[in-house]
Amino acid sequence: MTPRDAADDNPGRWSDLDRPPLNATALRRALVREGGLWSELEVVQRTGSTNNDLVARAAAGPVAEGTVLVAEEQTTGKGRLDRRWSAPPRSGLFVSVLLRPAEVPVHHWGWLPLLTGVAVATGLARAAGVDTALKWPNDLLVTVDGEERKAGGILLERAGEDGVVIGFGLNVSLRAEELPVARAGSLLLAGAVNTDRDPLLRAVLRSLEDWYGRWRAALGDPAECGLQEAYAAGCATLGRTVRAELPGDRDLTGEAVAVDGDGRLVIATAEGVQPVGAGDIVHLRPA
Repeated sequence: MTPRDAADDNPGRWSDLDRPPLNATALRRALVREGGLWSELEVVQRTGSTNNDLVARAAAGPVAEGTVLVAEEQTTGKGRLDRRWSAPPRSGLFVSVLLRPAEVPVHHWGWLPLLTGVAVATGLARAAGVDTALKWPNDLLVTVDGEERKAGGILLERAGEDGVVIGFGLNVSLRAEELPVARAGSLLLAGAVNTDRDPLLRAVLRSLEDWYGRWRAALGDPAECGLQEAYAAGCATLGRTVRAELPGDRDLTGEAVAVDGDGRLVIATAEGVQPVGAGDIVHLRPA
């Protein structure tokens, strides 16, 4: 029985008519093609974490580059620093993809979460009519009632020596009363013209295939493929006063002035300019 068949046998699959299930067959027909990046696409009804599942598969045996795993419901999804990510069934997109950028030097792989952010924002602008801003390094922001809200996040994990799993979660039809925290948002609350997850997922994966192809052709050089410029243009963190909460219980406050060639956030402080490669960023004032 295929995952799609299993979904069809679920008596609760139409319990929320505003949230129809994904059509795995149609998604495969649209995205899996000879010569394209996406080699396999599976939709599961429920899982703990699509990232955990795909990393485990890659560890257990050969998994082709371009494998896509999507869950209708994710119960223990995780973000950076092991934060939990969960939402009602069929209210969002919970997706992980396996990539093997063997020809790209490993020191450029840190651009992959930023690349995914650009790809998701580009796809959503086309398919949902929503401006999605990027908060360095891996948050997706939308505007709800004039306020900036987090609607999604991106997580990268290594999968063996030559692979990475990139996961992204996105709140699509989450209603105000369903928000896990007050500062969260969704495409629905941001006024999206379309919350049908099938065309949204197609648009995002096509955009990801395009950006990944450009980046790989440039051997990971973010300037040559236009990624560094595109990320800076869509990054809501730049031009703001921020506090970087760094490993070791340290913090750094200043103005975020650039994203450098290594994907690090460059912060100008009273003591000078410092690049930050890892940490939590708090926006302290509007751009």
